[in-house]
Amino acid sequence: MKSLLPAATAIGLVAAADRISKLLVEQNMAYQEKIDLLPFFALYRTHNEGIAFSLLWGLGALPLIAISLFVIAFVLWLWRSSPADRILSHIGFALVIGGAIGNLIDRAMFGYVIDYFLFHTSFWSFAVFNLADAAITVGAGLIILDEILAWRNEKADGKAD
Repeated sequence: MKSLLPAATAIGLVAAADRISKLLVEQNMAYQEKIDLLPFFALYRTHNEGIAFSLLWGLGALPLIAISLFVIAFVLWLWRSSPADRILSHIGFALVIGGAIGNLIDRAMFGYVIDYFLFHTSFWSFAVFNLADAAITVGAGLIILDEILAWRNEKADGKAD
């Protein structure tokens, strides 16, 4: 039980930070309002009825909630299956799950996810995203990095092909 506390705390902090940031955006910005913070970065309040990059838009909230729950369960299984010394992966799993829970809360409450970060130039813009999406992306990156490092270490030890 003791070893679950740091993981549960990390997941809770990510989900709480995401929820607080979305509440602040919802309370202080009009829908589709843009606030430029830097020449290439703005806050832009919008709603995403799909998943990443608006994929599966129009599918409806319930199927997307089911997909989110499946992803959370799968990542929990991966986490439980991974060796305890794979610290980067464990941090990554916590970020992915916390972010997924943050977006799941939105989807369950509103039927969409609140997005507000926008990177852009005068001729290009990236998909609008939120803190939960950033946590999921960083978490996935840490998991991949840990896999590469483990593979490299195994190869150096002569254990991999």
